[in-house]
Amino acid sequence: MSHPFPIKDIARQSGLSTATVDRVLNARANVSPRSQARVRAAIAELAGQEQQLSARGRRLYFDVVVEAPERFSREIRHATEAVLPTIGPAVIHARYSFRQIMSAPDCVALLRQILKRGSHGVVLKVRDLPEITAMVAELDRKRIPVVCAFTDLPGSVRRAYCGPDNYAAGQSAAYMIDKCLPDSAPSGATILTTLSQLAFHGEAQRRRGFLRLMSERRPDLRLMTVSAGAGLAFETRAVLQEQLSAPGLGPILGVYSMGGANRAISELLQNYGHRPRAYVAHDLDSENRTLLRQGNITVALQHDIASDMRNAFLNLLHAYHILKTPPVATQSRMSMVTPFDCAEN
Repeated sequence: MSHPFPIKDIARQSGLSTATVDRVLNARANVSPRSQARVRAAIAELAGQEQQLSARGRRLYFDVVVEAPERFSREIRHATEAVLPTIGPAVIHARYSFRQIMSAPDCVALLRQILKRGSHGVVLKVRDLPEITAMVAELDRKRIPVVCAFTDLPGSVRRAYCGPDNYAAGQSAAYMIDKCLPDSAPSGATILTTLSQLAFHGEAQRRRGFLRLMSERRPDLRLMTVSAGAGLAFETRAVLQEQLSAPGLGPILGVYSMGGANRAISELLQNYGHRPRAYVAHDLDSENRTLLRQGNITVALQHDIASDMRNAFLNLLHAYHILKTPPVATQSRMSMVTPFDCAEN
């Protein structure tokens, strides 16, 4: 496997030992397909980041640890690769650890692996749990700064939170749904809210903002929450179907989807005879674009992922005093995207 990079750089980028990298590069025996894939990915990442190289630039390796459906992790990676070449004066290499579902023990084990391997900083999108908060403190004690992106760990010693104002996003969703509903609703009319995991602080904040404003404006409506679907189609369909099968459920007039799996949610609602007048979702991934064009989603709340990742890296640079002052803003603005904003040309 030809490459222009030192083995130690490939090892650092991939998270493997130099011995394992050497076996892969020389096609020796006893190497797993996963290790081979990680080495190939590391070489590709180094090649993509090579354009940043400067004789005066300091090399920094930052780890991006994310629990999210693949569709959102893909958006994070694309955004990161777009902003890294624009950040100086350091040369930043990003190492990605993406999991669709990551329990607290899995997350702690991964962060311990990063601690053992070494890192210049970590960008986290994970659940707000005590074990993870403790691990962030351990990383910080070892001088590995941590920044949270998209969802916060407010009780931790993380250096910054870079992402949208999730409480305000929930209020915006309530405002939009209220405007789409009739003044008089039928008996038992319900608003459905769905989350991937309530343990994500960002989604919990969205729910708080939404429930507060909706209960003030529409006390005549029932509010139903479905969580623990991880934003994945199969898991979300299973937990939602149980709720929709409950006797006495009135018509669902509105949906606020905070965690994704919107195609599965929309199809299941139709199967049970529900026709929401308003459906508010988050993020403008390919699935949501299609659903917007089809009219299954009324509006998508979108924040600037690239701006959030840029701010995260700038905060890590500030932790090393490479930047003298921290970024001016750490919260990105939320915008509402309608079907007309993503029409096919």
